[in-house]
Amino acid sequence: MGKISPVSAKYIIHANISIEGVVDKPDVIGAIFGQTEGLLGADLELRELQRSGRIGRIEVNADTRTGKTQGTIIIPSSLDKAETAIVAASLEIIQRIGPCNAKIRVENIEDVRVSRRSFVVARAKELLRTLIDKVMPDSQELADEVSYSVRVMEIREYGNDRLPAGPAVDESDEVIVVEGRADVLNLLKHGIKNCIALNGTSVPQTIIELSRKKVITVLVDGDRGGNLIIKELATVAEIDYVTKAPDGKEVEEITKKEIHKALRSRVSIEQVKMEIQKEVGMNQLNKRPQFSTRPSPTAPQSTTMQPKLIPKPQPSAALDDEQKKTFRKMLEDLIGTRGAYILDDKYNILGKVPISELNTTIRSLGTGMHAVAFDGVIDRDIVSTAERSNIKYVVGMESKATSNGRTVCLTINDL
Repeated sequence: MGKISPVSAKYIIHANISIEGVVDKPDVIGAIFGQTEGLLGADLELRELQRSGRIGRIEVNADTRTGKTQGTIIIPSSLDKAETAIVAASLEIIQRIGPCNAKIRVENIEDVRVSRRSFVVARAKELLRTLIDKVMPDSQELADEVSYSVRVMEIREYGNDRLPAGPAVDESDEVIVVEGRADVLNLLKHGIKNCIALNGTSVPQTIIELSRKKVITVLVDGDRGGNLIIKELATVAEIDYVTKAPDGKEVEEITKKEIHKALRSRVSIEQVKMEIQKEVGMNQLNKRPQFSTRPSPTAPQSTTMQPKLIPKPQPSAALDDEQKKTFRKMLEDLIGTRGAYILDDKYNILGKVPISELNTTIRSLGTGMHAVAFDGVIDRDIVSTAERSNIKYVVGMESKATSNGRTVCLTINDL
C-alpha cells in the first residue's frame, strides 16, 4: 500500500460519498484508482503517486442504511497546493461505483501545518503557564516570600494575658492596638512590628498597663463593633490616638497602603471623647420630657400673639486674676503646638484639636463650650463660629477681630 506516513502529509483531502446501493470499501477504492487512471497525466497518476509516497493511504468510512451507502473519503497528500487541489477535483468525476450510481463531493482540503501550528500555540501556552507556576522565582519574589514567613513567625504572646503581639512592643515608644490575632498577622506581613491585639471585646489589664507607659494608637475595624471598642478603651485606658479601617473592611484584610493611610489620618482621643460626649448629650436631650405649651388656667390670656424673645447671653469682659492665670498658663502650654483647647464653664479642658480643625469641631459640638484658647491669630471666622455656639471667651496669641459684646476676644497681652 502507500508508503507515505500520515505525519509527513502537508494536506488532507476530505470528501463525502453517497451511493445508491450497497457496496464495499474495496469497491470505492478501486473506483477511485480506475476512473481517474490516465485522466491527469503520468505525473499525477494516483497509483504512481502512492508508490512514491506523495499520496498516502486512502481511507474510506462507509455506512449502509436502507439500501444506500453514505460515508467519507480521506486522502493525505504531500503534493503542493495546486497538485493536491487537482487530485481532489478529480474525485468528483466518479459517477458509478460497481453497479450503483454514486456521487462524491470534496468538502475541504485541510492544511495539516495550520492545525499543527494551532496545537503548538495552545500547548506552548499551557507549558508556559506551568513553567511560571513551578519555576524558581526571581530573587525579589524569593526575598518577599522569606520576609513574609519571618514576619509571620515573629508573632508572640505578650504579658500576663498572653496577648498576640509583634516583637517590637517593648522597645517601641508607640504601640498600635488592634482587635485580634489575624489583625496582628496582617500588620506583621506589612512590616509593622509594634502591634498588639485585645484578643476579645473586654480590655485586658495588660493593655491598660501598657497605655500608661507608651503612646497608644487604636486601629479597629470599620464597623459598629469597632466604634464600641473605641468607646470602651477611651473609658478604661489612657490611649492617645484613634483610627479605623475603611468603612465595611476589617484590619485583617486591608492592604499596606490602606494601613498607612489609616495611621496617617488618626485623630486624638480628646476629639473622640468630645464626639462621644456630644452623642451622649444628644441622646439625653431626646429623652427629656416634653412639656405642654398650653397656657396655665390662672395666667391672663392675651388677645394678640407676641413673639417670644430669648435674650442672648451677654458675657462680661472682666476677668478675675484666677481666670487670667488659667488662660495665660494654657497659652504658654500651647506655644509652638498649633493646637487649641476647648473649655467648659468650669475651665476644664474638654479636648485638644489642631487649629485647622477648630472651626469644624466647634460646629460639630454645637453647645456645652465656654471658652477656646489656641496658638494662633483670632480672626473674624473663628469669632463668628464662637458666636453661633455661644462661646464666651476666645483667647489667642494675637487678634485681628474685635469683641462685640457676645464673644470676648483676648490676647496674651490682655492677660
